[in-house]
Amino acid sequence: MARRNTQLLAQSGAPCRVTKLSRASGQPVHGEEALREDWYYIAGRAIAISLVHGGPPPNFLSLVLFSLLIDVPANPVPEDIADADLLEKVKKVSESTSIEDLEKAKAPLLDYLANAGCLRPLRSITDRDLLVQDIVMFQVIHRVQGPFQSFYRFCEGLKILGVLEKIQKYPDSFRPLFCYEPSALTADQLDDLFTIHLSSEGSNKRVAEEVVIPFWRDYLQDAEEEGPSKLQKILAFATGTSVVPPIGFSPSPSVEFIHKGDDDFSSTPLFPMANTCINCIKLPLHVSYQLFKEKFDFALMDLAELEYPVCVFYG
Repeated sequence: MARRNTQLLAQSGAPCRVTKLSRASGQPVHGEEALREDWYYIAGRAIAISLVHGGPPPNFLSLVLFSLLIDVPANPVPEDIADADLLEKVKKVSESTSIEDLEKAKAPLLDYLANAGCLRPLRSITDRDLLVQDIVMFQVIHRVQGPFQSFYRFCEGLKILGVLEKIQKYPDSFRPLFCYEPSALTADQLDDLFTIHLSSEGSNKRVAEEVVIPFWRDYLQDAEEEGPSKLQKILAFATGTSVVPPIGFSPSPSVEFIHKGDDDFSSTPLFPMANTCINCIKLPLHVSYQLFKEKFDFALMDLAELEYPVCVFYG
């Protein structure tokens, strides 16, 4: 339930009210309402609680901001600027090859430079790199670090339950959780994640289950070929979350089977079922892979329409 609640928080759009993040840079774009309502602090608290209770990792900070989080000096570059319009203007400054070009590139930035405390005469082209460095440092670091600014309040929120302290003590362990690192879910990873519970060896039930196990694994392989989103849907169908939580699942995900006569079923069920509260998926006992795949695809399509998996109880 805690994992589901934290996932709903992430899906609710609340983070969008707190900050916008550049896909490339992972830097915050301020919102006055967010600062006034202290949403950055709330976001920090929510992420801390999510991590402790098995929720999904945030995966949105840039390496520069994570360095600030662990109190390590950061060296930002122009690409760390999230504001596309400002970034374009800074690029024109950095590409200037003469003092005349530099003055032209500087002109649209006069108000910004005055507010940032970076406005000063440019006497030679060698002042170009220093100007770019000043802009980048202000935009990426100094602007967010003040006692009443976004990143400071975000860090204050992370202090709940001692999470920030642990982040600073074990930065290498937390960096992959806070900074985006492309890592697609694979069929083998998903197969290893689920423990298959079989009936007694030699029983008729066991024979039927052993027919379906290859179907399950073939389905995972086919899903991987279709793209990572299909595997994420399978994981979400069974557990309620499309990513493996940083602290793992509790209880561990499992695969069981639906037999005729189980759970008041008078006939063999056609579709897979799941109980996301115990991370368990129950597979129907089809005798052909094509039928197995068709019914599983239909179940996932229904899941997509609901936008989140429903906890289906059995037994």
